[in-house]
Amino acid sequence: MTEDTSPPRTFKGLLRWATTPPQAWGVYLLAIILVWLISFYAGSLKPKKAPEASPPAVTAPRS
Repeated sequence: MTEDTSPPRTFKGLLRWATTPPQAWGVYLLAIILVWLISFYAGSLKPKKAPEASPPAVTAPRS
């Protein structure tokens, strides 16, 4: 049986890996594409229709 003596993977380690030069380009492009996809999806949603409300009736001012 072999023992795995490597340190556990942490968010800090992942962040360090993602910011090294070769991976940083891929992470950056992935983030740009993700932002574009989310904004495209949000822009394609149809707005909710407001209930049909007639404007308030116009009344003569009281003096």
